[in-house]
Amino acid sequence: MNILLTAGSYAQFITVLVIFVLVLGVTAWVTRWMANYQKLQNVNCNIEVIETARITSNKYIQLVRVGETYMAIAVCKDTVTMLGEVSAEQLKFRDADLNGTSFKELFQKTIKMGSSEQSESKDSDE
Repeated sequence: MNILLTAGSYAQFITVLVIFVLVLGVTAWVTRWMANYQKLQNVNCNIEVIETARITSNKYIQLVRVGETYMAIAVCKDTVTMLGEVSAEQLKFRDADLNGTSFKELFQKTIKMGSSEQSESKDSDE
């Protein structure tokens, strides 16, 4: 009798585990689908946040492109204030190498950097 109860509890555990994995898979798929949907909604927008810098916990300065004009704005908890226009020649844009890389490539590069740092620290300890 005890063997049947143990087998039943293992079956129940496996069933719950399979359902959990299925829910995680569906959640990941829905999240990816929503991200792609929102990305497609913003394809032809004329407004783009170029850069954001935090001043305090709830105050930010943002560089925003509206059409062909770049503007600096201050974003606070209750207000948004235009600080002024910025010419495109004054801006420094990041390299385009990060735009084409996927999360998988960045993650693998980070893993490789971490493993090389660990091996260097082991060598220096010896």
